[in-house]
Amino acid sequence: MAAAIAVLVGTGVTVGLDLALLWWVALIIGVVVAFWFVSWSAPMAPAETRSGGDGAKEEGTALHQSMVLPVALLLSVISGLLAAWLFDLQLLEWAAALLGAALGSLLAFVLYHRLSAMLALSFVAVFAAGVLAIGVTAAVLHFSGIPPLTTFDRMLEYGTRPNSMVQIINDGITYYLAAVAVAIGFKMKLFNIGVDGQYRLAALLAAAVGGYLILPPVISQFVVIVTAVAVGGVWAGIAGYLKVARGVSEVISTIMLNAIATGITAYLLTEGRLAVQISTNNIGTPPIPESGWVPGIPATFLGSEREIFGLVFLAIAVGIGYWIMLNRTRFGFELRATGQSQTAAEASGVDVKKMVFLSMLFSGMVAGLVGLPQLLGSSHYYALDFPTGIGFIGIAIALLGRNHPVGIVFASLFWAFLNQAAGILPFDGIPQEIAVIAQATIVLTVVVVYEVVHRWGRRYQQQQIGKQLGRTTESAPEPAAVSHGPEHGFTEGDDGAPGRSDEGGTDGTRGGEAQ
Repeated sequence: MAAAIAVLVGTGVTVGLDLALLWWVALIIGVVVAFWFVSWSAPMAPAETRSGGDGAKEEGTALHQSMVLPVALLLSVISGLLAAWLFDLQLLEWAAALLGAALGSLLAFVLYHRLSAMLALSFVAVFAAGVLAIGVTAAVLHFSGIPPLTTFDRMLEYGTRPNSMVQIINDGITYYLAAVAVAIGFKMKLFNIGVDGQYRLAALLAAAVGGYLILPPVISQFVVIVTAVAVGGVWAGIAGYLKVARGVSEVISTIMLNAIATGITAYLLTEGRLAVQISTNNIGTPPIPESGWVPGIPATFLGSEREIFGLVFLAIAVGIGYWIMLNRTRFGFELRATGQSQTAAEASGVDVKKMVFLSMLFSGMVAGLVGLPQLLGSSHYYALDFPTGIGFIGIAIALLGRNHPVGIVFASLFWAFLNQAAGILPFDGIPQEIAVIAQATIVLTVVVVYEVVHRWGRRYQQQQIGKQLGRTTESAPEPAAVSHGPEHGFTEGDDGAPGRSDEGGTDGTRGGEAQ
């Protein structure tokens, strides 16, 4: 009920102020008013809705008042503005503002009651890292004689064009799959650097299967996907086997396997083996027939005539499966436990070697999917110009997204935005490498700042738990003795056995005197 009233308050204020103010100003005020209502009505909300995301009762604490509430308000306003901006591409301005205000007001209720302190600290870390990265990039531009504000404005304008947004989404799909593949290894404290070789070899063999085998629709796509998953899993499984059987570091083995995969790809991608002539200066696998393509999604809702890769749904399924595996399965629990402490995991009965091998196997299986959105949605064959280096980008994005399935989504889109937005800079005489500087800086600062903030948050939580336990101990009444057989004067000890007679004394006393 309170959430519905908050939505009505936010949308009502937005509609009323939209008559006198700019729509985005009215939306901000509407969401702020809705947030104030949620704060005012918080004591009336059911207790089960007033806990943090981890179940802890955090409302009313100093950290909740000083950190969680400002972050929740900021996220609600930003989400409302972004939603209104997207809706404005297809709807009238007032309708877009109304829907944006409704979403922002609903998030105000959810975030106020459910945003945990640690998650709020994570957002603060990302925000601080972003500010530092923008500052460093602006300094580099300034000392290079390039106006920073003009450059940033140019990148923002070009990156938000309809065709650019479609390209950002398509690039983000492949980046997301690569980052999830890396994140699975990171959860086990394994560094799978071999994603790049795994996806390229998987894409080559999957493209060859799809090009040489003419199969009916659906079956063709299924066979191509299964081939890519199998090749990626087998190639990563080699590193996993070497790790558990011979103790070879996965960093060294995956680097070497990358080099071997490059050589195998170059060997197979020649005429007379798997390749045919594609154009005058290009060779590749035979084109996959149209029956084996995955249809794209028209992006008319973004105002573009281009299409979004149809395998975006596969990426969504991978993200959901990754979250379920980590948080709702025994395998995910054992994976996280082994990543935290192999010694403790072994002591609790976890087969650590099996977990290491399976983690590398699953990481490689997801890595095998990285090239498929491009293969089945755009190029339809594997050639010399097939995208490379995505596996290494996935490492940076997994770090940026903190290995979280939702965090990786935003990190992937942000990375793709910088790549796309920088494409206009050479036309203005500005080095395109400025995007690389921004990407490297933000990854470095996010890792460092997040770790600092996270450690501080853990210390704060430990202090709060200690204080709470202290208050609980002080307020807990001492247990009273239970009498059995008062006529005989017996009391029951802590272990349930009869104690001494009251006449003879208890607790090591006899007749009131120490023994």
